[in-house]
Amino acid sequence: MTVSTTDFDTDLNEIATKFKRHVKVSDRTYRLKSYKQCFIGSEAVDYLVESGATLTREDAVEIGKAFMEMRLFEHVCRDHEFKDEYLFYRFLEGNERGSYKIDEQTGESIKWSNFLGVDKVDPSADHESWQPKLPQPDLEKINPKDRHVAKHVWPMDDYNTNLLNNVHPPEWQDPASTNKDGSSSYDLVVIGAGAGGLVTAAGAAGVGAKVAIIEENLLGGDCLNVGCVPSKAIIHSANLAHTVKGDVKRLEEAGIFVDPNAVKVDFEKVMERVRKIRTEISHHDSAERFSGELGIQVYIGRATFTSEKTIQVNGRTLHFKRAVIATGGYPTLIPMDGLKELHEKSTSVDPNDEPRPIVMTNETFFNMTKQPKKMVVVGAGVIGLELAQAMQRLGTDVTVLGRSGKVLPKEDQDMAEIVKQQMISDGVTFLLDVASYKNIELTGKVLENGYPEMKMTFLEKSQDKKVTLEFDALLVAAGRRPNVTGMDLELAKVDYDTKKGLLVNDKLQTTNPRVFGVGDCCSEFKFTHAADFMARTVIRNSLFFGKGKMSDLLIPYATFTSPEIASVGLYGKDLDEQGIEYRVFEKHFKDNDRAICDDKREGFIRFRVAAKKDTILGCSIVGEGAGNMIGEVTLAMESGTGLSALASVIHPYPTTSEVIRQSGDVYNKTKLTTTVKSLLRGIVQIQS
Repeated sequence: MTVSTTDFDTDLNEIATKFKRHVKVSDRTYRLKSYKQCFIGSEAVDYLVESGATLTREDAVEIGKAFMEMRLFEHVCRDHEFKDEYLFYRFLEGNERGSYKIDEQTGESIKWSNFLGVDKVDPSADHESWQPKLPQPDLEKINPKDRHVAKHVWPMDDYNTNLLNNVHPPEWQDPASTNKDGSSSYDLVVIGAGAGGLVTAAGAAGVGAKVAIIEENLLGGDCLNVGCVPSKAIIHSANLAHTVKGDVKRLEEAGIFVDPNAVKVDFEKVMERVRKIRTEISHHDSAERFSGELGIQVYIGRATFTSEKTIQVNGRTLHFKRAVIATGGYPTLIPMDGLKELHEKSTSVDPNDEPRPIVMTNETFFNMTKQPKKMVVVGAGVIGLELAQAMQRLGTDVTVLGRSGKVLPKEDQDMAEIVKQQMISDGVTFLLDVASYKNIELTGKVLENGYPEMKMTFLEKSQDKKVTLEFDALLVAAGRRPNVTGMDLELAKVDYDTKKGLLVNDKLQTTNPRVFGVGDCCSEFKFTHAADFMARTVIRNSLFFGKGKMSDLLIPYATFTSPEIASVGLYGKDLDEQGIEYRVFEKHFKDNDRAICDDKREGFIRFRVAAKKDTILGCSIVGEGAGNMIGEVTLAMESGTGLSALASVIHPYPTTSEVIRQSGDVYNKTKLTTTVKSLLRGIVQIQS
């Protein structure tokens, strides 16, 4: 190609405009596969040098990389950066995958900060504001499809506005339609951008599929926004506070003396850090990354099925070859008079009207900015206990209510009891004999922290009497339901149950063979890592005629209390119900040298092994770092490594993970029968 040399403006945008105008674009073929309207990397370098835009080919490559950063073009398979080679690249056309809306006056992307008003503070008030003095969103100016997000995420500080800019950009522009009738067609459409949906979309796009993802609320789902990430951030602060404030005796035994009265917990700073951590991580799940870097067409809106092969979002019809539903779940409120009304009031639009009652699920827990004096947690499962212990260690007086008489009911109860006793030592009160929850109401009193006081009445089983508690914060963590309604699944011929979720087979396929399910909406394993590997299975099954099975997934899980509990495989009660004979082998941390040195002696590891061989059927660990240790056991089970062989795995000394190897030693000792011992003694005597 002959190009006349011209003087290029130093502005990169000017160079990009001329580059796009002059580089030769045409349909090309490589290894029998056709690629429409693309250019060759080495020819593009030729143009940049010949036109005078750069002096060397190396500089031309750097400019090409800058163009890719500007989203001017990409490799046709998104496999390569820009290179001076025979590689095909294609220009990206306008709003191809969705984009921020541009403010016509400023020329900049519209962000959540555009909608923040001034502080609404009444200068005539004779008391301090009940809420932090932060800007509030002007809901009237916000697009109706974005308004619900502003109602449920607060405070609107820099961290939360940046979070929302990443995971729910306001005024997000849908991708340009791909068909003449205004509709779009895809190999795969994913509904829901939580962990399962994001992994499905990214994985499918990575192998060349044309993918769209639809999210009505926040990309990243529960894990990023209201689950794994923020909960571990607050647990980190709580454990630090406990070390210097609540575990003084242990510090003194180690020769360290701290005045616990001099240790102050700044709860506002704790929650600010939670928001900061969440925002730092959010780019990984952002609309910008998925549309720009991963090549996925992103829609922000509500998805509904219109047929077995079509979905509608924001008025656009999407045709799909395959679809994946990954809509997750949501927390449920318990039946109790007054609870629904107070919960609705807790998410009222304008927090400056009057103090919000702090009635929370995990979806609003991390909005707190002031520390409650007393908090009641309804539910003694994973979410309830993790957050109850964290709040107690940060200085809130916590009471946990339950109906089963147990904590962590799925775990072995002697292990769960270790966690419970530690929490009692921390100061948590347990009332686990609730027969029924009667009512909850405001007392009319507002505490110094600005939170309205509430009063709850419930009936205990054993005492057959009413109990009343007064507190200023309530966390309901008593169960979750799959999010499967409101999508017109009937039109797609997808069967579901409002309690169980989507009805899927072992290949995670729904009753519509084109539609698959992933994550909490169709599984009892409600964990981020479970959704991740379900997504990998669905990619193979939906796009490549795979035969992956949900039942083949070996899923470990952990509860991040202190001490932690982690498990993988079958519990003893599962084996008993299935009539499988097994043996149990244990090793306690009190006999582990590292645990003794660290003064973390609580807990033990328990292996459940086949009765007549060393096959590991299940394992549970309670103790410091249990969540990190369970991975080694999972690998052993996945690879078919028996407990006997684990005795030969050398671990660094001293480490708590030695209990895994030592459990193998315990197993191997059972093979030393009286006869074997006699034979070994005879061999030794002969040699001597």
